[in-house]
Amino acid sequence: MQTIMYRMGASLVSSLQPEGNTAPIHSGTKELKKKKKISCDVRAGKITNVEFIVKCPPGCQDPRYHVYGTDVYASYSSVCGAAVHSGVLDNSGGKILVQKVAGQSGYKGSYSNGVRSLSLPRWRESFVVSEGKPQKGITYPSSLTYSSSKSPAAKAGETARADQSPSVPGTAAQPVTVTQVPGTTAIEATHTILPKPSPSAGSTTSSLRPQPVGQRSKDLGFVPKEELSTQSLEPASQGDPSCKVDLSFLIDGSSSIGKRRFRIQKQFLTDVAQTLDIGPAGPLMGVVQYGDNPATQFNLKTHMNSQDVKAAIEKISQKGGLSNAGRAISFVTKNFFSKVNGNRGGAPNVAVVMVDGWPTDKVEEASRLARESGINIFFITIEGASENEKQYVLEPNFANKAVCRTNGFYSLTVQNWFSLHKTVQPLVKRVCDTDRLACSKTCLNSADIGFVIDGSSSVGTSNFRTVLQFVANLSREFEISDTDTRIGAIQYTYEQRLEFGFDEYSTKSDVLNAIKRVGYWSGGTSTGAAINYALELLFKKSKPNKRKLMILITDGRSYDDIRIPAMLAHHKGVITYAIGVAWAAQDELDVIATHPARDHAFFVDEFDNLYKIVPKVIQNICIEFNSQPRN
Repeated sequence: MQTIMYRMGASLVSSLQPEGNTAPIHSGTKELKKKKKISCDVRAGKITNVEFIVKCPPGCQDPRYHVYGTDVYASYSSVCGAAVHSGVLDNSGGKILVQKVAGQSGYKGSYSNGVRSLSLPRWRESFVVSEGKPQKGITYPSSLTYSSSKSPAAKAGETARADQSPSVPGTAAQPVTVTQVPGTTAIEATHTILPKPSPSAGSTTSSLRPQPVGQRSKDLGFVPKEELSTQSLEPASQGDPSCKVDLSFLIDGSSSIGKRRFRIQKQFLTDVAQTLDIGPAGPLMGVVQYGDNPATQFNLKTHMNSQDVKAAIEKISQKGGLSNAGRAISFVTKNFFSKVNGNRGGAPNVAVVMVDGWPTDKVEEASRLARESGINIFFITIEGASENEKQYVLEPNFANKAVCRTNGFYSLTVQNWFSLHKTVQPLVKRVCDTDRLACSKTCLNSADIGFVIDGSSSVGTSNFRTVLQFVANLSREFEISDTDTRIGAIQYTYEQRLEFGFDEYSTKSDVLNAIKRVGYWSGGTSTGAAINYALELLFKKSKPNKRKLMILITDGRSYDDIRIPAMLAHHKGVITYAIGVAWAAQDELDVIATHPARDHAFFVDEFDNLYKIVPKVIQNICIEFNSQPRN
């Protein structure tokens, strides 16, 4: 991602600076000589300077340090986390230039450089980061001014207790200045607090007891909140819309995992939840724990933000028992992704199965049914079987048998539990890459499509090849495999012939080659009988969860009745598209086509014009699919 670089003049920076902030000083040639160190958790809003250079430590890529926005960040963000997200720094740290800018009406989250930033509706102040090179003609502050009475440096070096410096009425809250001492880091810097006024002569020791901020005190009156305390509440996020998925974690609670590794597993879930920007407009997350039997810990609609999910994960206790992952996958397929449990229909369904070693039951069949229901199965195998242990594995290569694709995208192998945390970022990146979630149901990957092709004498050899090209052009638009869209074809005259069935070819190239090999038959036109034949020889073998599409292509009026066969096809749930060419009868096309006929019946006057309607046919198939309830 290209980082947005801001080069602002002093007048612009000053205009954006809140009253009392310390701006950089313009002085011709003088430049900053020392780098001020801050920790990863320092937010830009805590520093009142509008432009400054700081040095970030290593490790700020950690999801604990929240970042809000992309390129322009809300001042509630971690300064150093934003620098890593923007690409100015990597996780090894370094020097950066920070410039405050005006607040934005909205901040869009994104995943970049190993950091997931969160979305935020609005915030009163923003900042941008760039390389830590001083601009000519500007002197940057030699120390940072914090708006809180506890700066990051003060937290390390402060010796005074909070109950020794209560708020006193009639005094303004003063900023704390961390003064850089030559030869020291910011952690070693002196912590200078402006002297507080002495209490009045009539005051007693009890009157100086600390009071809750923003509450009324009988002795002191109202103690005002500091300005920053209004920002310190975690801003409510609606979630990252670029990662809108419904996510289920199937965690291993078997006895073999032990208490320590179970805690590591829970920490992994917490890290994922914090990295994801969970919310109603973004990802939602639920957890199922399995042992002998699975049980839902919380579902998709239980918690609407990352912090609540984190709290719920901490309360999960280990079940014990065997490691029946296959049973857990079946449970999730049947129960978890339902509307009552918060499934949103339009969001991809993702199930992440975590396994300690290997499952104690088989996962292949359960996973196949899950995939065919539109669930993207991810497998994380921790401490898999060694060569000596493989004899005990019930189902060899279980992960490859479970996932949608065996290209490594859906399965992650972790050598030991103490390395599990390294999988957080790769997993989040894959789960949020909705374009690659191939097992999700779409209009292009969830149907059994049967082509019913008129091979009568009126078509002719040359036009028949044009019809086959039309069939190939349509087929090419779909994602074809044994778990995605499947293609079958019959040819008819007075008689009917099965050219190939749904289960015969499982790759697009094989299907296209099979279409090329179809030979022209020649004869009469019995379209009604052909529809019945397709119902028996093709669609009777269609999978229950597949959408059944019949695409019939004819160039003339049928010699037999088409009404009863068409009604039967509609009754059996077969969505029928009727394509008429040349002498085809429009009234018959309307009867054959699924209602409304205007969306399912097409006519072209010449065979050579068939290619023109391919986009419209695909578009109508997808419109019809998207209008139906999912899962």
